[in-house]
Amino acid sequence: MQEFDLVVIGSGPGGQRAAVQAAKLGKRAAVIEKREIVGGVTAHTGTIPSKTLREAVLFLSGWRQRGFYGQSYRVKSDIKMADLMHRLQATVSRQIEIIRHQLLRNGVTVINGEASFVDRQRLRILALDGKETIVRGEHIVVATGTVPHRPDDIPFDDERIIDSDGILGLSEIPRSMTVIGAGVIGVEYATIFSALDTRITLVDGREQMLDFIDRDVIDEFRHQLQSRDILLRLGEQLASVERDTDGSVITRLASGKRLRSDTLMVAAGRVGATAGLALDQAGLEADERGRLRVNEHYQTSVPNIYAVGDVIGFPALASTSAEQGRLAACHAFGADCTSSPEYFPFGIYAVPEISMVGKTEQELQAAGIPYDSGIAHLRETARGQIQGNQEGLLKLVFGLEDRRLLGVHIIGEGATELIHIGQAVMAHGGQLDYLVEAVFNYPTLAEAYKIAALAAWNRIR
Repeated sequence: MQEFDLVVIGSGPGGQRAAVQAAKLGKRAAVIEKREIVGGVTAHTGTIPSKTLREAVLFLSGWRQRGFYGQSYRVKSDIKMADLMHRLQATVSRQIEIIRHQLLRNGVTVINGEASFVDRQRLRILALDGKETIVRGEHIVVATGTVPHRPDDIPFDDERIIDSDGILGLSEIPRSMTVIGAGVIGVEYATIFSALDTRITLVDGREQMLDFIDRDVIDEFRHQLQSRDILLRLGEQLASVERDTDGSVITRLASGKRLRSDTLMVAAGRVGATAGLALDQAGLEADERGRLRVNEHYQTSVPNIYAVGDVIGFPALASTSAEQGRLAACHAFGADCTSSPEYFPFGIYAVPEISMVGKTEQELQAAGIPYDSGIAHLRETARGQIQGNQEGLLKLVFGLEDRRLLGVHIIGEGATELIHIGQAVMAHGGQLDYLVEAVFNYPTLAEAYKIAALAAWNRIR
């Protein structure tokens, strides 16, 4: 039986960071990965593949240049799934090699196989060749991530009726697609395929899409979707799904609407990948969505067992998962690690990108906090004109009492990069005056911060 100070189940961002942090503290660390290759969901079916697919689509479709050359402009006129997969596979391979090198460089042992608890400190590993081994960890971190939720009443065939993982297995680009679920994943894939001229219908039972995003940003986003003929069916409940004789998919809604499309993608949320862990052997229990509850140190109800990443639920971001893994390892070994979890940014890699950090206008209203805001349209900047930006905005929200920056909300290409300026200002208690007085490179999209700050300054004055 191999013994380690820390054993991590899962090699996604949370698992990687936990193991590397333990190694940097001089501890013996191991990562157990059920796939033959490390990387977890993030590298194989989630973040890296979906964002690589997005980048390939925007390049080959000429999307970013259409503001100058018209909607008919294309870099490649006949785009195939093979074109997209070529770039995706190359990127994923490079990312996996980076992860492997990082683990090797830090002396982390990688064990391939499926883990399940024997007790609170021992794990049984079933290797791909059927061989079983036992490993013991003084501390254990569960970082198994999530899998797509597949409702029982939907006849998935992994060909035309697919979940969000199955999108990467399409043999051809569909002419039309119905997407069930207007959450982050559904919105991302709907807009990516819309850029390929796939006719998209987006269905969700909720009246509002992405309800944690500021309303001004969502209003702008909906306007852009409708201008691209993406059909929104919000507040609509799914009734049934079936394949027609011609191979197309018929989606019926409770309202009586009947949607026909080449492909149906169901993005109905995700569930924790904990079903095969034999949690009861360690005294643990997952909730109805397969998630584990943790305290502020990411400890489960069993003190030597931690859980990080998507398996513990919100915010379920690769960035926050990695930070949770680092903090869990620090706590396990009594190391003094600090973090600023209240200032993490959200990034939605739709077309266009959406990103935010801090409070929305709606949250401040509900809390009774006096505030004011300023908005800059990205087309107002010289860089926006150079790039041909026709849409997009940056919104800043400031407290009226101390003029501190309380929230930043951006929609437009580059939003997930621009957000970090606002994040840094907020983390250091920055005020309106700083952004009014700051000097930004010219021409840049970052100048939108100064434009929005001046708009707010004029209103506050």
